[in-house]
Amino acid sequence: MFEHLRRPWKRIIAPIAKALVSAGVSANAVTVIGAVGTVLVAIVTGITGWLLAGAIVMAILVAFDSLDGSVASLTGGGTQFGAFLDSTLDRIADWAVLTGLIIYYFRILLDGSNTLFSTTMTSLWSHQFWTMIGLSAALFSIMTSFVTSYARARAEAEGFEAKNGIATRSDRLVIILVGMALTGAGLPVAVMSCFLLLLAVLGIVTVCQRILVVSRSMSRKPRPMNPAHR
Repeated sequence: MFEHLRRPWKRIIAPIAKALVSAGVSANAVTVIGAVGTVLVAIVTGITGWLLAGAIVMAILVAFDSLDGSVASLTGGGTQFGAFLDSTLDRIADWAVLTGLIIYYFRILLDGSNTLFSTTMTSLWSHQFWTMIGLSAALFSIMTSFVTSYARARAEAEGFEAKNGIATRSDRLVIILVGMALTGAGLPVAVMSCFLLLLAVLGIVTVCQRILVVSRSMSRKPRPMNPAHR
């Protein structure tokens, strides 16, 4: 959904990229700094519960996620290792963002553990109920996030493309950060849980879309399985 904004955004951050190049900062260094920063902020956010502040800082880090690519293009173009490093650290950052929310949800459960398993209708829609929903959706979304990336990588290893899907990485991060910011601004935790439910649904839809595209591509150009990819 947000992929079409990538090109104009690169024009906006071009001066920053030029400044980094002038300062001797490499594209790989930018990649590592961004990933480490995201991991630290995500975990601290989960521990402290400062959702709004965490969402704002992570939004800034995510917004400059393409900065390493701009730096690489100004220094002779990206390398294979740079692309590999960027993709690998993106997976770690994605895990960290959702792990921070899981930590936050566990804090809520520990604070209200004495009423967690109450069976009354009042508690069914309680703070703890939505906490459990959000926790489950976050755990499920970690799985779909990694499977989405794995499906693309495995398809490319077999000589096919699987970049399609209703929710790309940028879409997923926007959904998470908006939900965090709204709850951090004072709305109920149910709001963030609903955003995570949406994330989980879009994640499984994206996985299915990629499987379907690869299935169609492979049926048109069938090849024998490569034993090395087992």
